Amino acid sequence: MSTDRCELTACTSPEALDGMRLREMARLKIHHGNGVFLNPFAQEHYGSPLVMIKWKLFCKNPYRPRYRMERVKPVSIDWRKVKNHAGLSITFIKHACVMIRDRGCTFLIDPIFFGLPGPIRDFTPLAFDLDEIPVPHYILITHGHFDHLNRRSISRFAGKSLIVTPLGYADIVGHYGNHVEMDWFDAFSDGKREIAFLPANHWSMRNPLKGPNTMLWGSYLIRTASGATIYVSGDSAYFPHYTDIGREYKIDLAIFNLGAYEPRWFMGKAHMNPAEVLQAFTEIKARQLMIVHWGTFRLGDEPVYLPPDDMRRVMATAERGEALIHLDHGKTLFYC
Repeated sequence: MSTDRCELTACTSPEALDGMRLREMARLKIHHGNGVFLNPFAQEHYGSPLVMIKWKLFCKNPYRPRYRMERVKPVSIDWRKVKNHAGLSITFIKHACVMIRDRGCTFLIDPIFFGLPGPIRDFTPLAFDLDEIPVPHYILITHGHFDHLNRRSISRFAGKSLIVTPLGYADIVGHYGNHVEMDWFDAFSDGKREIAFLPANHWSMRNPLKGPNTMLWGSYLIRTASGATIYVSGDSAYFPHYTDIGREYKIDLAIFNLGAYEPRWFMGKAHMNPAEVLQAFTEIKARQLMIVHWGTFRLGDEPVYLPPDDMRRVMATAERGEALIHLDHGKTLFYC
């Protein structure tokens, strides 16, 4: 280990890193610990069951009366129209699962076609034959939480897709076929389009016995053959380095995860609220904004239908409403 990395890993508080650019942090690998990955943007103890118990059992939820207005909305998609489009399209399937079609090349992000284990209700069950889904050339996984890495969904494309993940996922997805792992600021190209893996302010865990952060997490930037550049935030709390991303890349469409943001004392450590999404969107200097990670599972206190309403209100107040693209589940934006 180099001296500069030793010095940094001894004091990786956000204050100690003030003024350092994201790319330099990645070069020094300050997010690499001893058998785990470190979040250089926060000093939180993730995955504590005691904090979860406190939230669920002892905290008042002011949104509870609004749950009666939640509705199950089965998702139907006109896949023929999606497949026949020759340019660039973005389809919001459910939760944070998005399909990007770029001149016949298909990216599938955080696929989840089924419900979650346990009592969590699925408000957007799929109402079409899964065999209709175009086989993706690339499956992009942002992190290992169960609502983003669903092995049953990935298994449908076993041996047919290149699975792209952060570091640490070989034991989970490696047996489903071709698999490539990426560290922050790693990138690869197929000659026509490029995929870059970028930082995020989050965490990852699948097995409580192993503990958190044995697998990395992050965001993606896709330079398409159609000409547009798309940023996919993944789950992230706000952090003051979106300006670095805005300096390095010219982004046309930013797809931010917005959902499970209440209560702030708990969810603010891992997820942005609408005001923070607006701030991050402004700092990366993207032309247009789209939100996902809402409407399917109630993972925070807010009802599943609320995030788009809150986002519209915040954007209108900031006089940025024209930049917001709204897609319901199952709908497709034919971008170009």
